[in-house]
Amino acid sequence: MSAKPFLKIDHVDKIFPLAKGKEYVALRDVKLEIRENEIVSIIGHSGCGKSTILNLIAGLDTISNGVILLEDKEINAPGPERAVVFQNHSLLPWLTVYQNIEMAVRKVRDDLNPKEVKEHVMKYIDLVNLDHAKDKYPAEISGGMKQRVGIARALSIEPKVLLMDEPFGALDSLTRANLQDHLMRIQMQTGNTVIIITHDVDEAVLLSDRVIMMTNGPEATIGEILEVNLPRPRERLTLQHNEEYLRCRGAIVEFLYSKFAKHDD
Repeated sequence: MSAKPFLKIDHVDKIFPLAKGKEYVALRDVKLEIRENEIVSIIGHSGCGKSTILNLIAGLDTISNGVILLEDKEINAPGPERAVVFQNHSLLPWLTVYQNIEMAVRKVRDDLNPKEVKEHVMKYIDLVNLDHAKDKYPAEISGGMKQRVGIARALSIEPKVLLMDEPFGALDSLTRANLQDHLMRIQMQTGNTVIIITHDVDEAVLLSDRVIMMTNGPEATIGEILEVNLPRPRERLTLQHNEEYLRCRGAIVEFLYSKFAKHDD
């Protein structure tokens, strides 16, 4: 890892105030360095602060202690260099696929003329293979297609970091697999740094260069960091019996279920 990481989470705490002067410590002393163009998954039990970390990186919530740096600049508010894809696609139902993406482009890229805006929007519609649906409204397309629009909208502002909060969690297994393949293809083309929150062990191994495993909350922190030494591009069918894939999967399962089984007693 380089001396100056692309994204650095440095001794970060997140404390939520409660009634009667009490506090809930969601995160304690989280330290992580993320490389440029890396895909990182964050996995852990419910309540381990995964989404809290994502919100802090996005600038959607404030840090209690510590600092998060992107290219040596402190993050303290939302910004176009970071885009978020939520589990709910959050498309505006009165706008078409094209218009949902166009709105984001016009908000961020005021340097583009109308022709350039159209070319830019179509570039990202094409990237997620939705040319045929560009004039459809959200109610007229499937859940998987809506999520692809959400990904295209996020990518259209050309962020340095793409943050994804369980983006495929509400989808059926076949649609989820299809979108995972789309994401890997898109990331290889765009080179974004991607941070994914997930509960799915197989998804974490398939997509990631590293998997960040969180301890249970309160006062959750990073328990282990797993390097996934699988070459890209990755084909899910050929990985099912791959020794490195099985090793990584087993390590995550052991961390999540064996090490913390006592918490369920």
